[in-house]
Amino acid sequence: MVISHLGAQFFKVTFGDTTLAFDPISKTSKLKGAKFGADIAFISVNHPDMNGAEQVALGDRQPVVIDGPGEYEIQGIFATGYQSVSHYGGQERINTIYILKFEGMKLCFLGALGSGELPQAVKEASDDIDILFVPIGGDGVLDAAEAHKLAVKLESKLVIPMHYRTSMGDIGDKDALTTFLKEEGSEKLKPLDKLTLKKKDLDGKGNEVVLLGS
Repeated sequence: MVISHLGAQFFKVTFGDTTLAFDPISKTSKLKGAKFGADIAFISVNHPDMNGAEQVALGDRQPVVIDGPGEYEIQGIFATGYQSVSHYGGQERINTIYILKFEGMKLCFLGALGSGELPQAVKEASDDIDILFVPIGGDGVLDAAEAHKLAVKLESKLVIPMHYRTSMGDIGDKDALTTFLKEEGSEKLKPLDKLTLKKKDLDGKGNEVVLLGS
């Protein structure tokens, strides 16, 4: 599996011949995005900064778009979307948390989550998470301190922060990343261009922060 961060909450995840996109940045957003072909696009919030499914459609690769709660099985990927709340953009919005299982791993993508108190259904499904994607930037989503507390509770093997200011565009508190890394005791962490891993690479890890594309 290869994971790349393309700014804001936009991630590209590839394994084998399959490509997933999470919260692709729309062409109508003020943020800088990227364009490529994906097989499945997961949208957590209906906002231009996160609902750009058109940006991950290219040539013959037109993604299946998943943009809300429910259970899904596509191309060997088992995914469940759980309804939660975001206040991104200054108003209350539906946010979908996605938990996926594939390649023997379990991913949890929190989207633009605005509360540190998870829905009960998510709590029940969040055991043994391998990779947690957590927003940290405040401004309608979790701030750095809230994100840290939630990451500790969920006890995932790897934690990937998102929704903070990067070279791809400004989003969230400008000090969010510094604060989050300090909370995690990872101030000296260096960013990776991409994360490449297999299930065995997660052995022995616990709440280890991975910084991507910053």
